[in-house]
Amino acid sequence: MSMTSSIYAGTVVHTRLRPKRHNLRYSVFSLLLDLDELTALDKTLRLFGVNRRGLFSFWEKDHGDGTPGGLKSWIADQLSRAGIATSELRVSVLCYPRILGYVFNPITVYFCHGRENELRAVIYEVCNTFHERHAYIIPADAADEGEISHSCSKDLYVSPFVPMDCRYDFKVRMPKDHVRIAIRESDADGMFLYAMFQGKRTPLTDRSLATAFLRYPLMTLKVTAAIHWEALRLWLKRVPVHRHAHAASRRATTIVTHNPRTETR
Repeated sequence: MSMTSSIYAGTVVHTRLRPKRHNLRYSVFSLLLDLDELTALDKTLRLFGVNRRGLFSFWEKDHGDGTPGGLKSWIADQLSRAGIATSELRVSVLCYPRILGYVFNPITVYFCHGRENELRAVIYEVCNTFHERHAYIIPADAADEGEISHSCSKDLYVSPFVPMDCRYDFKVRMPKDHVRIAIRESDADGMFLYAMFQGKRTPLTDRSLATAFLRYPLMTLKVTAAIHWEALRLWLKRVPVHRHAHAASRRATTIVTHNPRTETR
């Protein structure tokens, strides 16, 4: 059976320009999972489970509205609310897997395609360490040589070192041999933070999962540890702290009714 689900191994980079310069770079990997392939992956891979425990696993309750087994229905409902066609919908999810039962996904990206493999929408699902989750649903235009640009206002508190009154500009290289998710965060004075993940594709097999486990041991725990370590570094640099703005709901969405291209600020 030919599978589109894959591993993308690469790096995460963050560059803060102000009020103090700050850089980080970590080696990580993400899975690209075709939701229509989950049952087959669960049956054929020994090191990967769906909605069950495993060395690696993907739990639908970690995403969307948290309904077990209801992720694709949630996605279709969000697209329908945005006026986007959901007939013959195919969805691929780029995220970290659970490793030994643990995961924290700062961002999950859903690529929503139609019957002719046309990209209909992208959903950017952002989580914070306060267990709040927010999804930005943005319709897609024809990809420009495999790259797309989206923009939206920030609606979820993410970091104590970043204010709420900000805007995200996403630039995405669609997953093929490589993938890249780049985010520029701007305030009234322009861009101050650049974050990017880029990775190279490997087929999703037990062998590639075993290699990933040896190469990135306990990666998801390290993601959470790194978030707190980098927060300490920012605090020591005396970067101003912004109080947690509680979300109205732990699971919320923002529908962007058009596809604004990235602008120069």
